[in-house]
Amino acid sequence: MNTKPLFTGFDGLMNLSRREGVDIRPTLLRVLTDLYVQASTHSVDEERQFVELASRLVDQVDDATRAAVRARLAIYPAAPAIIQRKLGLKAAEPERRVPHAREIPPSSPAPVAARAPSEAQSRMQTNMSLQPKDAAEIYDIFFRATGSERALILHNLAVTPLKAAPRIPTGRAKRAIETLEMAAFARDVENFTLELGESLILPSRVAAHIVDDPGGEPLAVAARTLDMPSPVFQRILLFFKPEIGTSVHMVYRLSRLYDHLSERSALVMLAAWRGSTIAVTRAKYQSQLYDDERQRARAASSQPRAAAQPGTTVRTGTHGSGR
Repeated sequence: MNTKPLFTGFDGLMNLSRREGVDIRPTLLRVLTDLYVQASTHSVDEERQFVELASRLVDQVDDATRAAVRARLAIYPAAPAIIQRKLGLKAAEPERRVPHAREIPPSSPAPVAARAPSEAQSRMQTNMSLQPKDAAEIYDIFFRATGSERALILHNLAVTPLKAAPRIPTGRAKRAIETLEMAAFARDVENFTLELGESLILPSRVAAHIVDDPGGEPLAVAARTLDMPSPVFQRILLFFKPEIGTSVHMVYRLSRLYDHLSERSALVMLAAWRGSTIAVTRAKYQSQLYDDERQRARAASSQPRAAAQPGTTVRTGTHGSGR
């Protein structure tokens, strides 16, 4: 019976990285090591898989990556002996008891400065429907916010009474996920953006804003509206977004955000993205249409009446007394 690999699709990712000319071996080794040390114990098959994969990468990465992996495994009591020897680590003596350090208490999150609620935020606490003006403001608030503030916004959207966008049909979502993953592997930004906009029914301006955002949270929201599997989303982060894929911290931060992101939060944000386009369209054409109406009114009021033609009869009364 085949055992599920510790890092699904690892060989395929390696082959693709060589074909595309992108060396992601340092990132993969860091991610693989971080995944391994998260568990205190491993089965024989898990340890064998880790040894096989890590052994192939240790000799192929740079010194900085090797030093980072060495530091991670140096304090991990269940590090495989083969990898320890490759990294020059001394195996722990079973008879010697090593005192454990005291557990570090989790740091409390920094308090967010209180701000006066905006009009859109006040309406989010009521049962009012999401108007285009509110949608545009939510759109701006979300894209201007920091990573922690975006996570808080998405968390609050899950419990608001705002109307969410309808779910993307399963068949359409499945085709979109396949297309997006292929475009991500090829780093085809144009086709990725086009497919994202068409599948979510968003204009190209908004789709490009989602794709180009350096934080990655809007991309996580878009992927959740398609019900994209978590491993697919992680592969897209590794290949399509180099500024994110080369950072283990950002990959894990966005992966955790994605795993905890509810479908309702994503669909409410999708409704805001769609509604914001209505507000932008109205603002673009309102002044021009208003000015056109005024010009028509002026032209109608200033147009003189046509004078009577010679030889015609002018009626001045109801009984034709003016003939």
